[in-house]
Amino acid sequence: MRKALLTLVVVALLAAGAYTGWYLTTPLRVARLPAEFEIDPGMRLRGAAQRIEESGVALGRLRFELLARALGRGAEIKAGSYELATAPTPLELLGKLSRGDVSQADVRFIEGWTFRQLRAALDASSFVRHDSAGMSDAQLLRKIGAAEAHPEGLFFPDTYLFARGTSDLRILRRAYQAMQRHLAQEWAARDPSVPYRTPYEALIMASIVEKETGRSDERERIAGALVNRLRTGMMLQVDPSVIFGLGEGFDGNLKKGHLTADGPYNTYTRAGLPPTPIAAAGLASLRAALRPAKTAALYYVARGDGSSEFSRTLEEHNRAVRKYQLNGRR
Repeated sequence: MRKALLTLVVVALLAAGAYTGWYLTTPLRVARLPAEFEIDPGMRLRGAAQRIEESGVALGRLRFELLARALGRGAEIKAGSYELATAPTPLELLGKLSRGDVSQADVRFIEGWTFRQLRAALDASSFVRHDSAGMSDAQLLRKIGAAEAHPEGLFFPDTYLFARGTSDLRILRRAYQAMQRHLAQEWAARDPSVPYRTPYEALIMASIVEKETGRSDERERIAGALVNRLRTGMMLQVDPSVIFGLGEGFDGNLKKGHLTADGPYNTYTRAGLPPTPIAAAGLASLRAALRPAKTAALYYVARGDGSSEFSRTLEEHNRAVRKYQLNGRR
């Protein structure tokens, strides 16, 4: 009797071992691929297993829970959005959940974008949780911990990777903190002769440089000419600032009347910097604004091929205007 019982136990153990080995190494049945599911923050193992099964993965919740607990990973499940491109084994799936190998999306903020364009890009993303919907700019800034009153230029242009379902506020906070970090680093390394009183003023100039040229070999010279104007008390006279001040009503045609109509962003009627940045400045423009080229130039005009003609005097500048703008391209 005892021998028969022992034999039965051994057979049962072998069968259990064989079954366990089969379960660990056999791909799970998945109703459809790719399979997607979301593990909420704070969700326990049992709830996570149920969520996975609801997505069409034949998990075998009890077996999966026992496996996770036996391996000491029951409390290691990471929150986030997951995507299964192929059917995993239970062991592979547990590893994915433990590592937090979430599916990622990205959003790109472009140099020279306004905050309105940046916010529209976030609103258009189906992978973002739109927590800022309905918020004013002021409310949004408070939510991300920004001290500034105006959002323009505060968000560093870059490509941001995030787990699907991430709050748009979290992405904006990252972009804001990135700009604060880069601005602080560039301010610390600035040319001590630049005429800005604060890092924010440098950010305003960087945004102007960003909009004035897309050529990497001209940014420092553009910044140098604009800094020279600031030092001498000249009007900056930059069209992008005027255009920004016109807002959504601008139809793409900048007219003489726009340049003579006074407003806070009209750098043809008001001396000094505009009150806020006019766009998102990239790192190259930040560096140009804070370490501008040493130049005698006060003026520049577009040649029509993307480059600029720089001049030291108004007479030289007027000749360049006649050559490149009034008489067409060379």
